[in-house]
This record gives sequence, C-alpha cells and structure tokens, in this order.
Amino acid sequence: MPYLLDANVFISAKNLHYGFDFCPGFWDWLHRENGNGKVLTTEKVRDELLYGDDRLAEWIRQRPPSFFVAPDAETIPNLTRVSEWVRSQGNYLPAAISDFYQAADYYLVAQALSLGYSVVTHEIHDGSRKRVKIPTVCLGLDIPCLTPFELLRRERARFVLPQEQT
Repeated sequence: MPYLLDANVFISAKNLHYGFDFCPGFWDWLHRENGNGKVLTTEKVRDELLYGDDRLAEWIRQRPPSFFVAPDAETIPNLTRVSEWVRSQGNYLPAAISDFYQAADYYLVAQALSLGYSVVTHEIHDGSRKRVKIPTVCLGLDIPCLTPFELLRRERARFVLPQEQT
C-alpha cells in the first residue's frame, strides 16, 4: 500500500533523525521508494515545505512531479467528508477547525481517503480540542495512519554502512 507523508516527517527528518549531512541514505530511500510508487506526498505538503529557504526546500524542488499527488476528482467529495467528520465531533474549538482547513493536513487526509493510501505522520492522537490531529481524523474515517518509524520497519528500510575492505 502506498504512503502519503505529512510535512512533519520531512521536517523532523531534516532537523533530528536523518539530517542530510549524516544520513543521506534516508533521503535516497525516500527517492527510491517514490520511484517504486510507495512513498509520496501531496502538492499541498510540497507547498508548505517550499516556504523554507533551506536544504529541505532544495531537496523538495529536486523531486520529480511523481513525488507529489495532485487533487483529483474524488478529492472534493472527500474534502467534504473529512469536513463533515471534523464538524460532527463537536469537541473542537472553532479556531482548531479553521486551522485544520487551512493546512495541508486537510488535503493529506482527503487524498489518502480518495486513493486508499496510508498516512504517515509524527502526530499523535490525543483528544485535543485545540488542534485537529491527523491520526484522530484518520481513525474516525478508517484511514490507516502510522509513524515514520513504523513505515521504515514495515518496508524494511535499512541504512547500513558498506563493509570495509581489509
């Protein structure tokens, strides 16, 4: 099953776990798995990541168009479905709902629903009223959602140094 990655996957990788300077294998793996049709993100996530003027934005600019899923004919009805689910919960503050609709998260969830893909994010379902979280919406709409570490284990990613010749 293909995976749609949230912006925080890329940002956390760059800033914490898989910096370009010490773990290029992670970035190479993302590129390779995109070529295999397994790892993608949305155009809305791309747009969020391009706001930065940094190495991540440069890396994103270098990705082929196939790395980014564009909204399709099913996205609009699924945006409505996501919106209706969020509003039906009755526990979110109006500002939280508004913020969700303005972020790439809204499209990420709707496009995963349209395509039957899993969502990958660092966010955690926590019942917050102040923020609509991706895993909460995914749970409510029966969309598979996992962390980047679960993705790497599930896909058996390996970042191994080559054997030294003696």
